[in-house]
Amino acid sequence: MAAEMLHFHEMGFDDRLLKAVADLGWSQPTLIQEKAIPLALEGKDLLARARTGSGKTAAYAIPVIQRILASKQSVREQEVRALILVPTKELGQQVQAMMRQLTMYCSRDVRVADITGKADLSAQRPILMEKPDVVVGTPSRVLAHLSAQNLVLHSSLEMLVVDEADLLFSFGFEADLKNLLCHLPNIYQSFLMSATLTEDVQALKELLLHNPVILKLQGSQLPDSSQLQQYGLKCEEEDKFLLIYTLLKLRLVQGKTLVFVGAVDRSYRLKLFLEQFGIPACVLNSELPVQSRCHIITQFNQGFYDYIIATDEQSLADPAAAPPPTAGKGKKKKKKNTDKGGRAKDKEYGVSRGVDFQNVSNVINFDFPMTVESYIHRVGRTARADNPGTALSFISHTEIGVLSEVEDALTGDKSDCVLKPYEFKMEEIEGFRYRCRDAMRSVTKQAVKEARLKEIKQELLNSEKLKTYFEDNPRDLQLLRHDKDLHPAVIKPHLRNVPDYLIPETLKGVVNPLSNRRKKKKMVKSKPDGVIKSSFKNIQGKNPLKSFRYSAGRNRKDTPVKS
Repeated sequence: MAAEMLHFHEMGFDDRLLKAVADLGWSQPTLIQEKAIPLALEGKDLLARARTGSGKTAAYAIPVIQRILASKQSVREQEVRALILVPTKELGQQVQAMMRQLTMYCSRDVRVADITGKADLSAQRPILMEKPDVVVGTPSRVLAHLSAQNLVLHSSLEMLVVDEADLLFSFGFEADLKNLLCHLPNIYQSFLMSATLTEDVQALKELLLHNPVILKLQGSQLPDSSQLQQYGLKCEEEDKFLLIYTLLKLRLVQGKTLVFVGAVDRSYRLKLFLEQFGIPACVLNSELPVQSRCHIITQFNQGFYDYIIATDEQSLADPAAAPPPTAGKGKKKKKKNTDKGGRAKDKEYGVSRGVDFQNVSNVINFDFPMTVESYIHRVGRTARADNPGTALSFISHTEIGVLSEVEDALTGDKSDCVLKPYEFKMEEIEGFRYRCRDAMRSVTKQAVKEARLKEIKQELLNSEKLKTYFEDNPRDLQLLRHDKDLHPAVIKPHLRNVPDYLIPETLKGVVNPLSNRRKKKKMVKSKPDGVIKSSFKNIQGKNPLKSFRYSAGRNRKDTPVKS
């Protein structure tokens, strides 16, 4: 193979597929695409490891579409030819969106169906009865349709894709995957795409792949320090809230930011805390309906919000609790899918990886992740493709052990992947501490509980609206915001403003929240000559006709009076 990078038009694609690729603005394939696509078109099985943001989805989507288009030239019978398995509903929707973009000019020849949603099997049955060329779904949902005979694969399937393969086992899909294999033909082409090559992925390779080509494209699982800056700051609970307030309120963190916490209650506590200071943020967790979650992500990508507080329970959960259900482990699993209040959590939810957050400038680990994999997956949300990014982790004394594991895993052969200490003088922001304590006193357990209930009820209503009303009124979808104040905690208006005397001297040259506001006020206060009218809005109950004051005479006091 030539040393020069192949271009898409040199790979022998159908013209309609090339046109769709050009519309997406892709001129050259990424490294994973350049290596994987030619091998896939040759019919080889693939196990590909490449970090998030490297273009893995297109690396399998393009050859799948190309093979279907090629087979349609000789075979006219409509069958399900490709199955794409994903660990989460959010990733399923994104894979379908990518497939639809790539099949824009051949949508009649390549039909794609996403069955990851929470709709009843009977509601999805008519879609599958039409035998779409590509089916996207989670293992449990695909198996349910196979068992109900809504989907038949044993005679028609040509390609199987497992995306984010390392997550499937941690999401508890091992049994579903093994049962699903019984419904597949003896011969088919397989692709396993993963960010890490764990023991689970090796086991999956033995189950699914036949003489595969193994592509290990990136030595490091995260970009190097020229693209991704990673910082750590050792602090305890109260200091975490003080720091996040200072960073966000003084705009020391610029750009779209993902804040990861360790539990659903923590996400609402942090949201209510930030509300006290007039800092809007969205909450994203497994309790929200899938339509609302996907809408929040879409609006975040479109620039509606700057901050998302995400709870990544699945990657934080003990991986040992997820695989094969025994009598004891089954009980644990039930506990994991419901919370103290009995509210069901979505098993097929995941934020730290797979979900395509676009142009994320910063990731803040408010609660440090409990595993190395979780750290890599979270931080992998920023510095995607060739974009720069920053990751900042707050580390308490109980999390030092995990920090050491993360540093050992990231260092590897390179020394520049380690977390650098975040140089921040805590004594300079001591003046804000009393404000943070004031706000934290208002965010009680009862306030968090009420906020959680209120948010879920509101999002359930929004979800119904998203399914029905917004199908007919797509423009109104933009009006539905997810970062509105929840207000169960007592809001103290004075906390919204930052007085000059509280801003540290070292930051006054960089940040001064009130300076611009004062300049605007000075500009407004310039008085015109002649009649000066008071603002009607500020003088309620007064007769506006009596609020005039004549000032022309004063302006002429230097003019000589004629006798």
